[in-house]
Amino acid sequence: MSKIYVTGIGPGLYEHMTEAAKASLEDADIIVGYKTYIDIIADLIGDKEVMSSGMRREIDRCEKALELAEQGKKICLVSSGDAGVFGMAGIMLEIVEAKNSDVEVEIIPGISAANAAASTLGAPLMHDYAVISLSDLLTDWAVIEKRLHCAGEGDFIITLYNPKSKGRPHNIESAQEILLKYKAPETPVGIVRNAKRKDESYVITTLKKMNEAEIDMFSMVIIGNSKTYVTRDQLKMITPRGYQL
Repeated sequence: MSKIYVTGIGPGLYEHMTEAAKASLEDADIIVGYKTYIDIIADLIGDKEVMSSGMRREIDRCEKALELAEQGKKICLVSSGDAGVFGMAGIMLEIVEAKNSDVEVEIIPGISAANAAASTLGAPLMHDYAVISLSDLLTDWAVIEKRLHCAGEGDFIITLYNPKSKGRPHNIESAQEILLKYKAPETPVGIVRNAKRKDESYVITTLKKMNEAEIDMFSMVIIGNSKTYVTRDQLKMITPRGYQL
């Protein structure tokens, strides 16, 4: 029976993948995905047929997955983190809808980068938070700026995806400048690189000093709200939920 699994593989390490994600890889005839993510799960694929491609080929991968599924194949389209958070779930469903296809699509959730990074930092996301990507490849920068202003004014905890790359080195600086209009300079900021992967590293700093730290496309930046604080040993961030101790 033809089917497409859109599978969130989480951060990448085997122990942080759901059983449903592993089962979808096992059930599929063909695995489709971005080459870097395919390499991460190579040990789980075995001798299955694989179709991989590079960055910015998301539409091509989805169209190929649908083409193969309509030939009667079971396809697993892999996505890092959670497939529904800046992942492949949306575009896959859009393409199936646009082509009036009857192929079944099942979305398999995974641990998002925001949640993976938060667990490393302690408990920074214990209250309302906003998830914002600083990539302006698909979203106008003016829209991103507006969302940063709104999240800052609302005292949300803010998680920043795609914070910095060679092609957009200054977006993170602009984000910092905007958020300093609403948040105190000493607001705790956690920066986690390669969250829940073998070479994971992290630092806890402040909003004022965050751009002194190493930030790249493998980083997640979590900016606290007005109540967020750092533990005595300076190793964890906590955002109180509001319980009376």
